[in-house]
Amino acid sequence: MLQVVQLIKDYRKFRAVDGVTFDVRRGEIVGLLGPNGAGKTTALRCCAGILRPTAGQIYLNGFDVVAQEREAKQAMAYVPEVPSLYELLTVEEHLRFVAMCYGTLDVFEAERDTLLERYDLAEKRKALVATLSKGMRQKLAVACALVHRATVLLFDEPMIGIDPAGVAEFKQELYRAREAGAAILVSTHLLDTAERLCDRVVIMSKGRKVAEGTVDELRATQRMEGGSLEQLFLELTRESTPEAPPLPL
Repeated sequence: MLQVVQLIKDYRKFRAVDGVTFDVRRGEIVGLLGPNGAGKTTALRCCAGILRPTAGQIYLNGFDVVAQEREAKQAMAYVPEVPSLYELLTVEEHLRFVAMCYGTLDVFEAERDTLLERYDLAEKRKALVATLSKGMRQKLAVACALVHRATVLLFDEPMIGIDPAGVAEFKQELYRAREAGAAILVSTHLLDTAERLCDRVVIMSKGRKVAEGTVDELRATQRMEGGSLEQLFLELTRESTPEAPPLPL
């Protein structure tokens, strides 16, 4: 449902993503892991259609994100690390607006109260977004991502700023979306959470993909039987290829 093929993204003379290929299949949660500066957020923004790739292709449900942007984005939801919300709308108005944009207002009206309760937003339904705490803003952003029943979900550090109860509910929401057949890509630094949450992981370092597979597959390739994802991550990123050279003048 999400296919990334030889993705390259340059910023002037710097190559942030260098020939990365991976996919996320229907009914699967894939973790996108890497140290700071690995290119994870850039790759996610390219997948979401926010950044235009320098080279390579990205397909959402078979639609090219660049050439068929409208069709690709219709079934996609993206939650950035720092959500950009409409501060002069109330919480309920914000959710309704997103549902209207995607033509799923009937779904929202039917599930509004459940969604607000699930993310502890019911008491804040009439509050302006500008008055919300960081954690409440993150919860609203996640709720907005799920309000139109997207089939491809992209999350960049979605659990930052959410309390433990909210994290537990968010993970249950991802499991429900996976069971419904969604393809889910989650970028996170929480390796223990990723090990329990994700079906597979893609590990990036210095703009390049250095490993992909299940934790068991990574253990086998690294000959680290019983190793945790944290141990595998540290080993793989320590042995990653040298930093990509700057682009020629």
